[in-house]
Amino acid sequence: SHQGADWNSIHEKICPLLSPPQSCFHSERDRKHGKEQLLRRQKSIVEVAFSTAQGFLWEGKALEALPAALQALRFSAHMFGWSSVQLVPVYLLLAEASTGTGNLRQASKYLSEAEWIVLQTPDCPAAVQSSLHRGLGLFCVAQGNLDQALYHLATDVYLATSAFGVDAIEVSGGYFHMANIFLRQNKMDVANSLYAEV
Repeated sequence: SHQGADWNSIHEKICPLLSPPQSCFHSERDRKHGKEQLLRRQKSIVEVAFSTAQGFLWEGKALEALPAALQALRFSAHMFGWSSVQLVPVYLLLAEASTGTGNLRQASKYLSEAEWIVLQTPDCPAAVQSSLHRGLGLFCVAQGNLDQALYHLATDVYLATSAFGVDAIEVSGGYFHMANIFLRQNKMDVANSLYAEV
């Protein structure tokens, strides 16, 4: 069943890209070309796996998203290293998928990995930090910790504003999720003002 899920989720799409490149090169030029070709394949795999996982999540199919997101993590780590900020969006995707399947413990581990990378990267872009705080906020909502969720989502809005500008569409997600929390708390005026901002 795991093999079937993996095949249906992602493996069928990336299988042609997984065939090994030529292993024996006769010149330095051939070796360089082989390395470039391998790097292009790996980038393609990461892009396909990431977008496939994201697509499943948008369709509400968290379980189907996991194999694709794991492939994206595997190849991203191989390309950039395990401490690269490039892995943060993939960890956030995995956390969202794990939360969607009800596996909050695993989601927490993925979020911790993402948070650790951000903390270890002094020049981490505000856009990446914004995404991290949105992921942490949504995780807190899933746990029922609404006050902590509001803190993270407000931080998301602040960082997204500094990265993209006040009227950027990237900011609207934080407002939207905050409005949903205020709606749950029956604070209709605040919720409606945030929905209007969205």
